[in-house]
Amino acid sequence: MTTTGEDHVPARGGPWWWDRRRGAVLDVSLGVVSALECAAEGVPFARDAGIPLAMGVVFGLLAGSVLVVRRKWPIAVVLVALAITPAEMGFLLGVVGLYTLAACELPRRIIGALAGMSFAGTLIVTFVRLRQDMAGDGVDLGNWFFAFAAIGSSLGLTAPPLLLGLYVGQRRRLMESLRERADSLERELQLLAERAEERAEWARGEERTRIAREMHDVVAHRVSLMVVHAAALQAVARKDPEKAVKNAALVGDMGRQALTELREMLGVLRSGGDGARAERASVPLAAVGVAAAAAASRAAEDWESSEGPCLSELDELIGQSEAAGMAVDLSVEGEVRLYAAEVESTAFRVVQEALTNVHKHAAGAKTYVRLAHRVSEIAMQVENEPPPEASAASSARLPSGGNGLVGMKERVAALGGVFVSGPTDAGGFRVSAVIPAS
Repeated sequence: MTTTGEDHVPARGGPWWWDRRRGAVLDVSLGVVSALECAAEGVPFARDAGIPLAMGVVFGLLAGSVLVVRRKWPIAVVLVALAITPAEMGFLLGVVGLYTLAACELPRRIIGALAGMSFAGTLIVTFVRLRQDMAGDGVDLGNWFFAFAAIGSSLGLTAPPLLLGLYVGQRRRLMESLRERADSLERELQLLAERAEERAEWARGEERTRIAREMHDVVAHRVSLMVVHAAALQAVARKDPEKAVKNAALVGDMGRQALTELREMLGVLRSGGDGARAERASVPLAAVGVAAAAAASRAAEDWESSEGPCLSELDELIGQSEAAGMAVDLSVEGEVRLYAAEVESTAFRVVQEALTNVHKHAAGAKTYVRLAHRVSEIAMQVENEPPPEASAASSARLPSGGNGLVGMKERVAALGGVFVSGPTDAGGFRVSAVIPAS
């Protein structure tokens, strides 16, 4: 990732108004050189003005040392350079002052006004001084020559520092703008990464819920029937050995079926986990959240594409419940047809979980399973009568986690269907669901 803008800002490690010690050393050095230059130029100024030499030197030292504050008060530096221009002093002061003024973030009208004043002052002083010198030597070259020489020297002293300062200032502002844009992009990338992590976490949570629901549907039904058959086996083992052998065979078959379905689910999960690990190893650290979300989505697609139960297995499901001692009445309305895999799987799981709940809470109760094939939807209803007196089957004491109805409702709602469950007036329980066919 890019470095944040705060990291680009230099730490204020210099004295007073300087950000860095290097800038303070540079300005102080320029101030010393400018002061010495002005002090040297103060000697002929003092002679021409008729003042003591010491006063001219002190005046030059004071004027030249103003360059030290060029970063703090660039306008003041340029004004001082303009003030001492008639004394033919402050060459370095004027050049560096104009450069600093142009590089600062001041309005262009102020920079233009001060640059024009500096150009005009230099032009006038050069023109007058050059004409006086030529006249003193007895040379008369004409005013046009003096004007041309004054304009050239004024441009040479004003234009280069002004243009260089404008270029450096514009480049500095461009770099600051690029840093701000880089900071903004970095914040956006961080926000996207956080959102990707949130989406990945949500996808993982959804996948965990899906796995838990599927495990519950597979294990709860099979194991419930195994427990019921085991209880019946225990009750008839001595009285009816043939029925005991039959129940034992059913228990073995159901256990093998449960193991087979668990292996299929674990195989899907194992392949999805390997894909997620491979992708996490091949993507940059900044894209881990996006890769995790993609891996979770692929795992969900693999899970949905895996072979699941269908309505054609409903007869076998009801046969298993009847073998466990439950009286089940199945009625089918409408023309039987094929549906999407997720629709058939959800319809099958609703009936399966409803029958499992009857085994758990109303063992031995007569149950009615109704299936209706409609034009644009499929409806199912599982209703049981009040349970009979306690029997060998009801003595199995099947545990209940309370997640069956919640899982059924989530499955149906995920397909845009309606799920309703609750006790009946006769003392039984009813589970109803309607699922869109497409």
